[in-house]
Amino acid sequence: MPMEFIKNSLKEAQSTLENTLSDEKFLKTLAEAIHCLTTAFKEDKRVMSCGNGGSLCDSMHFAEELTGRYRKDRKPLGATSIMDPSHMSCVANDFGYEHIFSRFVEGWGKEGDVLLAISTSGNSENVIKAVESANAKNMKVIGLLGKSGGKLASMVDHSLIVPSDITDRIQEIHIKCIHIMIEGVERALFPENYQ
Repeated sequence: MPMEFIKNSLKEAQSTLENTLSDEKFLKTLAEAIHCLTTAFKEDKRVMSCGNGGSLCDSMHFAEELTGRYRKDRKPLGATSIMDPSHMSCVANDFGYEHIFSRFVEGWGKEGDVLLAISTSGNSENVIKAVESANAKNMKVIGLLGKSGGKLASMVDHSLIVPSDITDRIQEIHIKCIHIMIEGVERALFPENYQ
């Protein structure tokens, strides 16, 4: 196995992280997203998340860190990933796959709730429809995006566009953002855990 591709892959990941770190707009938006989530939890609002494939896994990771624990014990925070297989298969069968997230948002979303919409392309039709449903309910929307940001870039309140065209590199930054958002929420709501 040639070692060169391993080194190149790690260098590519490093470069993507460095480009993100030097993007002041991205960092400012990430801070705004943390404030958005913190406000929602303070006001006892729901936080939902959605995505496809690896982004669905990230959506689940985000929710379980909030309802479970991150670094230290604290009370659970009301977050859920839209990933119930019975809901998804029912809606896909009856309405079409593009509605699997939006139907959930329509059923559960309330004004002031937050949707974390994850799409590496920014053009996932079912995520777009979920954002449309969230916007119709006056929810706040955070977009974890990549490439150009796609259609979602202008549809969300907080658009976090990873500066890369490579899906796996984008996903690597997305998980970093998820961890940073969770830590930021914890630092605001449970400062005793960071003393």
